[in-house]
Amino acid sequence: MEIPALDVQLKTLPDSPGVYQYFDKNGKILYVGKAKNLKKRVTSYFTKRHDSHRIGVMVKKIHEIRHIVVSSETDALLLENNLIKKLQPRFNVMLKDDKTYPWICIKNERFPRVFPTRRLVKDGSEYYGPFTSFKTVNTLLDLIKGLYKLRTCNYDLAEDKIRENKFKVCLEYHLGNCMGPCEGYQGEAEYNRNIDHIRQIVKGNFKDSLSQFREQMQEHAANMEFEDAQRIKNKIEVLENYQSRSTVVNPKINNVDVFSVISDEGYGYVNFLQLMHGSIIRSHTIEMKKKLDETDEELLELGITEIRQRFNSKSPEIYVPFKVDAGDEVKVTVPKLGDKRKIVELSERNAKYYRQERFKQMKIVDPDRHVNRVMAQMKEDLRLSVEPRHIECFDNSNIQGTNPVAACVVFKNGKPSKKDYRKFNIKTVEGPNDFASMEEVVFRRYKRLLNEGEELPQLIIVDGGKGQLGSGVKALETLGLRGKIAIVGIAKRLEELFYPGDPIPLYLDKRSETLKIIQQLRDEAHRFGITFHRNKRSKSALNTELESIKGIGEKTVVELLKSFRSLKRVKEASEKSLADVVGSAKAKIVYDYYHSESSE
Repeated sequence: MEIPALDVQLKTLPDSPGVYQYFDKNGKILYVGKAKNLKKRVTSYFTKRHDSHRIGVMVKKIHEIRHIVVSSETDALLLENNLIKKLQPRFNVMLKDDKTYPWICIKNERFPRVFPTRRLVKDGSEYYGPFTSFKTVNTLLDLIKGLYKLRTCNYDLAEDKIRENKFKVCLEYHLGNCMGPCEGYQGEAEYNRNIDHIRQIVKGNFKDSLSQFREQMQEHAANMEFEDAQRIKNKIEVLENYQSRSTVVNPKINNVDVFSVISDEGYGYVNFLQLMHGSIIRSHTIEMKKKLDETDEELLELGITEIRQRFNSKSPEIYVPFKVDAGDEVKVTVPKLGDKRKIVELSERNAKYYRQERFKQMKIVDPDRHVNRVMAQMKEDLRLSVEPRHIECFDNSNIQGTNPVAACVVFKNGKPSKKDYRKFNIKTVEGPNDFASMEEVVFRRYKRLLNEGEELPQLIIVDGGKGQLGSGVKALETLGLRGKIAIVGIAKRLEELFYPGDPIPLYLDKRSETLKIIQQLRDEAHRFGITFHRNKRSKSALNTELESIKGIGEKTVVELLKSFRSLKRVKEASEKSLADVVGSAKAKIVYDYYHSESSE
């Protein structure tokens, strides 16, 4: 796929958190960065003046922008760290060393210790994280130590050594921070139950721990120990607001390829995430043109083969959203829960964003291709004989039958054509009768187009259900246009589409572009009609007693009300005050009118 120009790439970036990567014209990586909002952050490189010479040089070399969308700013921070260490970009100065984010380790030993670390040692120990700061780790460990009494010594507490009294309890035991397993004062089963609770805490399952904290807080409060109660309350708030897990990194996910697919009527978009040692080291999405109306399963199988060959991937396992045939040498996993499922969802999110960006780029670079695709899709979805290049939508507007009006909005090639919008005052209908009003405006609209020899639409949409649709059809029959122009009605409640003579409505996919364009048409007709109706209602509201005075016109009424703010003040004003606003002749007419009224 040809790389779009930089300005096109910038215009189509998402407003989501993620990591961005800059590449030069030779495909060599220049820089990796994180962003809370990718569009704002990346655009700032090209719109701001840079004080740093290094950044200025880098911006001149940028040829391509790639990005990975993640769930949160924390995930972006962690992923940025992983990619910088893996790719070693030339213009990244920070994070290139071997320093990494902290983890919480539950040691693989009898009576396990729980402690923070920056190093992952493959000795069977459990590691949870990573965390973005040691402050977070220490807060969590303080909570754990406040709830559970754990040993901190590094003794080898083998059963025979404890039996032979090899160890003596230390100061931690006397301070009440340890139960003394080294002398057999605490059993292994009880200690391991505490470790199981700690596992739940570091996994983010705080339900049991929170209930115990609340019991402690209430107990302290009942004993008038308010400082201790406040301390426990602070811990509860930290736990409730704390997000312990990252979907980006999990040490148990190692040497795995993740694939997902998003498709539309013409193309499939396959995303690939490569994970090594629990970290994402590569993200790539390809666009595949459908040739034989392939299913998502077929597209994903083709994409997996192509991507693994392109990147020479030898990963023995792949994660996918549904079962596919990837050959006998690869284990295929369809995750349902947990971090494995989250990483598949992350891949799907990136495929979705890539598809949206391609649509945006297409609109900018090749608008005709986008319009042709949408029109072809609308023709298929709405079961039309021709593409609906010219669509008109009608909507009635009135309040309990007062000031009835109607609006007609026009879309050409899927976009509003505002110069062709028309508004109608209802002339032949009295009272609130939507059906008769619809028949009147449809008849008037197309009778005029026929008389003037203007172009007729390929599709008419009426806002309403079967009744309004029937009225529109009746007007077309009177004009001899029934069958020559397609007409449908859209009901507001469930977005049902009704066709003449068909009692069963059509339901479109809520995400389809066809439904979105029809909704836009309906909403635009409603907006245009309501605006016209409000203006008409406001104008009629100005028909005050002043306008009934002979010799006083609308302009004079507006001037008087603008100056005096109410009819009462106009009545009470002196002739001189009135003359200052509208002149002596009209002031005398108004003054005499009200004074003669009052004298009578």
